[in-house]
Amino acid sequence: MQNILIAEIKQEISTFNPVPSTEHDFVTHFGDEIVRVHRGLNSEMAGALDVFNQRNDIALKPTYSARAITSAGVLRATGWQHLASHFLEAIQAAANAAPIHGVYFSMHGAMSAEGELDPEGYLLAQTRAILGQRVPIVVSLDLHGILTDRMLEHSDAVVPYHTYPHTDFYPTGARAARLLLLRILDGEVKPVTARVAIPALVRGDELITASGLFGRQIRRAEAFEASGGPSAGMFIGNPFTDVPELRCDSVVVSNDDPAAAAQLAERMAADFWACHEKMQVPLTSLTDAANLACELVPGTTILVDAADATSSGASGDSNAILGALMAANYGGRALLPIVDAPAVQAAFAAGIGATIQVTIGGALDKKRYTPIQMTLKVRLLSDGDFVSESDGAVWHGGLTAVLQNEHYTIVATSRAVSLYNRSLFYAHGCDPAKYDCVIVKSPQCERHMFRDWSARYIDVDAPGSTSANVRSLGHTIAQRPLWPLDAVEHFTPKARIFRRPV
Repeated sequence: MQNILIAEIKQEISTFNPVPSTEHDFVTHFGDEIVRVHRGLNSEMAGALDVFNQRNDIALKPTYSARAITSAGVLRATGWQHLASHFLEAIQAAANAAPIHGVYFSMHGAMSAEGELDPEGYLLAQTRAILGQRVPIVVSLDLHGILTDRMLEHSDAVVPYHTYPHTDFYPTGARAARLLLLRILDGEVKPVTARVAIPALVRGDELITASGLFGRQIRRAEAFEASGGPSAGMFIGNPFTDVPELRCDSVVVSNDDPAAAAQLAERMAADFWACHEKMQVPLTSLTDAANLACELVPGTTILVDAADATSSGASGDSNAILGALMAANYGGRALLPIVDAPAVQAAFAAGIGATIQVTIGGALDKKRYTPIQMTLKVRLLSDGDFVSESDGAVWHGGLTAVLQNEHYTIVATSRAVSLYNRSLFYAHGCDPAKYDCVIVKSPQCERHMFRDWSARYIDVDAPGSTSANVRSLGHTIAQRPLWPLDAVEHFTPKARIFRRPV
């Protein structure tokens, strides 16, 4: 019987969001609760658990899970200490109770905390100190993770998502579990990793893996795995997490063949660099976007406010596009989400059917947004818990109110919640397809969510802590030079090899 330890910690942050996150922004579970809450979900942990459960010679040792309710600002030091201590105490308790033969960690890769810019690397290093150097550790990661040297030094293999927008949560966990269980523990694979650091920050439609230029590198990675390779992929980082090793990376895990791993990783990096300048978002100014929306056409106009994408770490309280529409005397019916706890509190105090005067937006990121005075009718009130159409998990927006006047329907939440699908709208009685204009606060959603049926799809150059205009953000920590923050005229891919002690 082999004992497999499993644990999870996941958060993506924006350094440029002025609102810090705390331990209260996480949903946590211990022990067997982890198995229960992931059962039936489209998650990495669910995929891994299903693979592990196919074997009768495996004993699972679930320890600790901390999943951020949504992306947010930098994690406060006290919150980080709280989460890290629980994570490592659970690892230590499992190690004290039984010998550990393998480890699966589900992580994101774009955490950052006060006093610790590489939380995932720290936890991997501390896990090594507890379990020793020979216990294999496999980590699944978001391709928006920042892949640090410390993470690679203390893991045996990393397994990243292969899709953007992300649809392969479950398959990624299953890939990681099969690599750990069926190949490393069973002795089929002696993993060696090649990583090429690429000095670029990228955004835009060319990163859509099904249709964009970035997909070519992903298909090379998939072909490598299909031919028997342990793991391969690309990391495009999170441009809003300002940390030293922020960049893009190609990574290949081979079976005891560093030369082959390096060759493929360098080829992927070279091909990526050859088209990196095309991986930017053509943006439409606020004024022009509002004027286009005012030109009402049959169907729905989507105004993409990726600068306030809560799934990327923004505060969610941007009213910039709302203000531009109002200034342009917009005459249609617009639907938009916003984080505004005071407005929600006023709605609850007044009750359904009441008409209230409130300010909308600018409650959190006060340097970027100025509150807008509005008269609105309270149409619906809820506790803000709803099921995500993407993975089946329950998301928590806090107390939520639907506020409406002649031209605007506002779904106001008390806290930030991921907006990379339509779940918040649907859960609160709003069908986006029935509006003339919808503000979507996500850089990319699966095509069927909005793009396939909308009349127009406009990426707006709005202010925000997750702006695709990355030069506007003010990076101070990331190692330079880094395109497009700097001119990088020459880049020669060179792989670095990582191998665990035999």
